[in-house]
Amino acid sequence: MDKITKIFKNNKALITYLTAGDSSTDKTEEQILAMAKNGADLIEIGVPFSDPVADGKIIRDAMERALSKNIKLDDIFNMVKNVRKKSDIPLVFMTYLNLVLFYGYERFFKRCSEIGINGLIIPDMPLEEQDEVKSFADEYNIIIITLIAPTSKERISVLARQAKGFIYLISSLGVTGARNKITTNLGAIISEIRKITDIPVAVGFGISTAEQACEIIKYADGVIIGSAVVKIIAENKKNTVLKLHASFYFSNILSKF
Repeated sequence: MDKITKIFKNNKALITYLTAGDSSTDKTEEQILAMAKNGADLIEIGVPFSDPVADGKIIRDAMERALSKNIKLDDIFNMVKNVRKKSDIPLVFMTYLNLVLFYGYERFFKRCSEIGINGLIIPDMPLEEQDEVKSFADEYNIIIITLIAPTSKERISVLARQAKGFIYLISSLGVTGARNKITTNLGAIISEIRKITDIPVAVGFGISTAEQACEIIKYADGVIIGSAVVKIIAENKKNTVLKLHASFYFSNILSKF
């Protein structure tokens, strides 16, 4: 069993997201370690990109802040390498296809393998273009996380059959960002997925309260908290790590798992 799948073996999983270099790479390292210490089971590391089409304002602003500091992909690789000296929590990059292509597929996946990245989420990679990327991912033992959206109904069987690690189920149409209410019938979609595969399903995009997370976790295997964590980081500056330690996500949510 791969390291990502193992986090779902006995419990529901809490997955958190942050943007690399939002404050600085040193601060990102501290934030990752704080979340790992306080109950996160897997952490997504967003790679800053100039045109993050899947992301809403909160994460776009974080990426702009990181890019304004001239952060490079190699800086992020080095930061992850330092994290790996202190924690073995599963780590996944969330990035865009152009960044991987520009860096070079083989060079990128080789470097991910060397520093201990376990998986990759590429929200703008079409199903029809995945084979070439997956050949390098398989070679270097990096899992490509499959995304399924509410509009994917006719493709659920294809997407679910190829999934590894976990399936990232997008809660709502549109980009990332906190939502007051999630109206998608996620339970029905998960039921369809489970007719095809027993790969765990984690729900993300728009989950902003402990109440939302605890409702979703009744039928999902995991919940993904992204923009809400990025907002904590943006609003607390030097005290971010202390705030993450005290965050309601790592108390209210975990108490319900």
